[in-house]
Amino acid sequence: MRIAMISEHASPLAALGGVDAGGQNTHVAELSTALAADGHEVRVYTRRDAPDLPELVQMDNGVAVVHVPAGPPGHIAKDGLLPYMGEFSQWLVRQWDGGEWSPAVAHAHFWMSGLAAVNAGRLTGVAVVQTYHALGTVKRRHQGAMDTSPPRRIGYERALGRSVDRVIAQSQDEVAELIGMGVPRGRLSVVPSGVNGQTFAPDGTTARRDAGVHRVLTVGRLVARKGFQDVIRAMQLVPEAECVIVGGPPAAELDDDPQARQLRQLAEDCGVGHRVRLVGGVPREDMPCWYRSADVLVAAPWYEPFGLTPLEAMACGVPVIGTAVGGLTDTVVDGLTGDLVPPRDPRALGLALRRLLNDRVRRFAYATAALDRARQCYSWQRAAEQLVAVYGAVSRVRQPSRVVA
Repeated sequence: MRIAMISEHASPLAALGGVDAGGQNTHVAELSTALAADGHEVRVYTRRDAPDLPELVQMDNGVAVVHVPAGPPGHIAKDGLLPYMGEFSQWLVRQWDGGEWSPAVAHAHFWMSGLAAVNAGRLTGVAVVQTYHALGTVKRRHQGAMDTSPPRRIGYERALGRSVDRVIAQSQDEVAELIGMGVPRGRLSVVPSGVNGQTFAPDGTTARRDAGVHRVLTVGRLVARKGFQDVIRAMQLVPEAECVIVGGPPAAELDDDPQARQLRQLAEDCGVGHRVRLVGGVPREDMPCWYRSADVLVAAPWYEPFGLTPLEAMACGVPVIGTAVGGLTDTVVDGLTGDLVPPRDPRALGLALRRLLNDRVRRFAYATAALDRARQCYSWQRAAEQLVAVYGAVSRVRQPSRVVA
């Protein structure tokens, strides 16, 4: 089957750790790789954001990445990309309508990709599947006036849910949110993200750490909603433990990063500056070393559509303490693979950390159960198989409507 992945701002070729480069990039890359390994032809369409990028890049895993000329060939924050989605869509139509490579199905990742895909699908007869990765209703609820999304985002997301052939939700929490938005339940299928069990595993090299000091690891982009401030405050209740924060710009650029400076200052103000270390962004292939070095991974976002880092830690045999939000309520089984605490509650987080770090037997039990759950329920191969069934159901022959959205 020919499958088009539409990922307007999140290229599988991008370096992770930037403000707009994170879980979606990994999701698209890993899912595309798993589909290609099963014999499907996969092309990822992403916006050309540098003038020297070739139109097509053939990756070693069999996936092709196509750079779509939509807007100026330079960096644009994802919230500024909406004006170029019409151009993105028109380019897809020209490629798919009688071109040498036309997909059976287009899988759009993020709402702006959905706008481009649904219009191109109408004009070419290509079925469209939508994964939101994040929802405007949730972002607006938590960020309020700080939300930089285009004003019509929520309306567009609601319309997409009623227009595409199928919506892929990543968690039960997202299903409830989508139904509340008015997306029909019959259009929804739940297929969670996965984890690469070969890359992320308990055995292998480990990042260096001091003997006799517990390590609390937290990973992600240095943005406020990831809850790093709460983790730092929680460390006041966890003596004789260090907190390592992985993510953001490379180590050499941390001093110039406003978020990194704020976190360091907060650690000093809380009296834990000597126990909090920011290491910056690291190559993805080095991440298993960091997970394996930890006694516990903390994922403390205020909200999280899914969250890949808890799964990666679990696949490395590391227990997780997470906030009870979004996809974490599915992946982390409270009291079995880790603990769930309320979001934005440093005291509850600190007490949960202290309890777990002081109980070696509980940590071992959590770690064993976490590894088993990651392997049994969250492989990319399983996700690919479930999605191929969806693709097959929606990729019927359809006549182009020639109606522009």
